[in-house]
Amino acid sequence: MDSSVHLDNVVMRFGDFTAVTRTDLKIESGEFFSFLGPSGCGKTTLLNMVSGFLQPTEGCVRIGGMDMTHVPANKRPTSMIFQNLALFPLMTVAENIEFGLEVRGIKRGERKKVSDRLLNLVALPESANKKVSELSGGQKQRIAIARALAIEPQVLLLDEPLSALDLKLRQHMRTELKDIQRKTGITFIYITHDQGEALTMSDRVGVMSAGKLQQVGDPMRLYRKPETQFCASFVGENNKLTGTVSHVDGHLATVDCGSAGHLQGTIAKPVSVGENVCLFIRPEFLRRHKGGETGANQISLRLNELNFEGSYIMADGQLANTEQNIRVQLNTDSYLDDLTPGSNITFGYQPQEATVIGGEHV
Repeated sequence: MDSSVHLDNVVMRFGDFTAVTRTDLKIESGEFFSFLGPSGCGKTTLLNMVSGFLQPTEGCVRIGGMDMTHVPANKRPTSMIFQNLALFPLMTVAENIEFGLEVRGIKRGERKKVSDRLLNLVALPESANKKVSELSGGQKQRIAIARALAIEPQVLLLDEPLSALDLKLRQHMRTELKDIQRKTGITFIYITHDQGEALTMSDRVGVMSAGKLQQVGDPMRLYRKPETQFCASFVGENNKLTGTVSHVDGHLATVDCGSAGHLQGTIAKPVSVGENVCLFIRPEFLRRHKGGETGANQISLRLNELNFEGSYIMADGQLANTEQNIRVQLNTDSYLDDLTPGSNITFGYQPQEATVIGGEHV
């Protein structure tokens, strides 16, 4: 069954305010797709257009190739899990799961078969007769998923469902959600502002900012090859240096970063000599410069602070003769006694590990 979702040139306006600019995106059948972005960027608006709670100002939503324009929310082949889960506290777990089926007139025996099967799927087979108040946060999350799956939707919509959970439970539920998605083969569309959730669970991620879909790609590509300054800054941690392109050689550009010197990076999109650009280097790609080494792509820092993070040390420093802050992630086994606040240390990187992005306000 085709359970793809096509946002066909959709635009959403509220009066003079454009919440979502023109967006054309195809989410494939059985894909775990996440919209990632800060609050107010338009990601929930997109989800509500898919669900039918909002009608696009322009364009249309297609599910399984069918235009959903005149299909109301309760008739669409979708099911939604809200941030607050919206479980019924006076019902048992089984009654919560079976509620949508009861509304559709499904007989009690058939409803029980479905709830039993789904309780096994979410690994809570003994919880059918429990009240919602007897469940932990993670168990409530699983029951909300089971209830959403009971009506056999083609597409499951999830609006930041893990945001109320503590860190350990969120990390556990990421694995659970991905496992459930694989077992069911249902198309998942997930909304989050948490990079860890999006990168860990998704087949592809759409990064949004100010109502615009900035970039779509698999998690590794978004992290290693950002195409916009927003993506480079928002997805993962990054050091940003500004400068002017002094030389272009194939996929590499040399950038004059002032007191930081001339630094090289891989070009995200074509740039020209003299153009103002940003050069991004992730903290883990900066490595301690060994004595006697020479060459380009070296950055001298005065260390300000060292934070032990367990498996690594995060060093914060300033570029020589500037107030530009730079972060470096160091393995604990590379820690030396001379790495102390106030010390001057040189770090280097490979040009393919830095990204040069122009074409925006620098």
